[in-house]
Amino acid sequence: MTWSCHGRRTMPVVEPGSFLTLHYRLSAADGTPFIDTFEAQPATLSLGTGELSPALEQRLLGLAEGARAAFDLPAGEAFGPRRSELLQWVARPLLEELGAPPEGYPVGEVVQFPTPDGRGAYAGTVREVRADGAVLFDFNHPLAGQAVRFEVHIIGVL
Repeated sequence: MTWSCHGRRTMPVVEPGSFLTLHYRLSAADGTPFIDTFEAQPATLSLGTGELSPALEQRLLGLAEGARAAFDLPAGEAFGPRRSELLQWVARPLLEELGAPPEGYPVGEVVQFPTPDGRGAYAGTVREVRADGAVLFDFNHPLAGQAVRFEVHIIGVL
């Protein structure tokens, strides 16, 4: 709690750089949930660190501790448009070098790849597997190009 200049207690509000504890649900336009913390542990995150997309963070700014809100974002706003250049074939020898499982990759599986500097990772979803073992990966965010619904309950703001 903070105090106003008139001696009244005010609830902290979300600002750039705030550290938050919150429940949130991110759903596709058809209602299919992608992430939902409401039935689990709340999430903790810092705004501005890339844990949420900038469009989602923008919706949180100005919300007070305890607030509940829902936002409908138009197609492509939350995670950008789908980009065809992010569909890429990866040859079997490279996959083996990276530690591919002997049984291969089932369509729909999400696979983590190391960044070139080895300090991070990025994910691709298996879209197709050729007879020669090459795999078509989709490196777009799963909700790229889609309208999404973002529901939040702000539990704490620091």
